[in-house]
Amino acid sequence: MKRSEFSDTQIVSILKQAEAGVPVTEVCRQHQISSACYYKWKSKFGGLSANPRRPLVVLCFNFAHDL
Repeated sequence: MKRSEFSDTQIVSILKQAEAGVPVTEVCRQHQISSACYYKWKSKFGGLSANPRRPLVVLCFNFAHDL
């Protein structure tokens, strides 16, 4: 599967723009993504904060370190 050219943090910030009131079509045009891509990201990353993966990575590292 092809990797996204956007990081998880960038995706969340793009979603936050639309939540702030910018029309979805405008957000998609600014970032050169399709509306289908936007809604797929929204279903996957909708409730996450600006740095979604960091706590999980730290938790996994601490768990592995304790073993």
